[in-house]
Amino acid sequence: MKLIIEAIRGFCMALADSVPGVSGGTIAFILGFYDNFIKALNDLIYANFEEKKKAILYLLKLGIGWIIGMILAVLILTSLFESHIYNVSSLFLGFIIFAIPLIIKEEKKVLKGNYKNLLFTLIGILIVVAITYFNPVSSSSTNINLANMNVGLAIYVFIAGMVAISAMVLPGISGSTLLLIFGLYLPVVSAIKELLHFNLEYLPAVIVFAVGVLSGVVLVIKLVKLALEKQRSKAIYTIIGLMLGSLYAIVMGPTTLEVAKDALSLNTFSIIFFIIGGLVIIGLDKLKEVLEKK
Repeated sequence: MKLIIEAIRGFCMALADSVPGVSGGTIAFILGFYDNFIKALNDLIYANFEEKKKAILYLLKLGIGWIIGMILAVLILTSLFESHIYNVSSLFLGFIIFAIPLIIKEEKKVLKGNYKNLLFTLIGILIVVAITYFNPVSSSSTNINLANMNVGLAIYVFIAGMVAISAMVLPGISGSTLLLIFGLYLPVVSAIKELLHFNLEYLPAVIVFAVGVLSGVVLVIKLVKLALEKQRSKAIYTIIGLMLGSLYAIVMGPTTLEVAKDALSLNTFSIIFFIIGGLVIIGLDKLKEVLEKK
């Protein structure tokens, strides 16, 4: 039963990680196992042998669901994201806007009375907005083909992998949103999809991206764990800022497609998908209550 519960949690994380909007870290936070997740990643890298074994077992349980969710998402989401970008973006806005109050409620003890740390919320917002605004590959004039790798592109993909995984483990901006900002979301998802269909032209790109991801995990997990343990109030305020800033990134998301479209507007916004996104987040919060009783 424990395996099934952890696999469900991993599956939910993968669905979030695979699309720009809500990070897997946000889902882990909403479902109430975020601290355990970060501790397991930290123990896997830095702890003694016994703690490493426990961490591996825990992460394997999550990983089973995560892999299933990610494969399903990659196989069906590429075309969906391209053809229904405004509906999907509206869905993501619902994810974020409904998730923020849940995180504030969950962390009200560390947030209350520390309102001077709202400065860190502003910093989080500015970070995401600046990355989005100054994104060098957000126009249709840039077409990134990961089948033809060169040194410059490999470095760019490696750095993107590091940054993306750093975001994915934070309950804030989605790593996929960052890939979207960097103009690599569709190229990376398409490369993984091609590799699943045994097109080995994309293998070097996927390997470079994976190495970047692993490097990011090693570098960022210790910092995240320390921040949450020693400076939790500042960390949570920053996370909220990252989430608020990601609203702008999602609105601008259509401009980063291979064939760029106009940014999300009131005319293209879908209230139905926005509400669906909110209901999904509320459902996950209820799922957390059920899982905590197990």
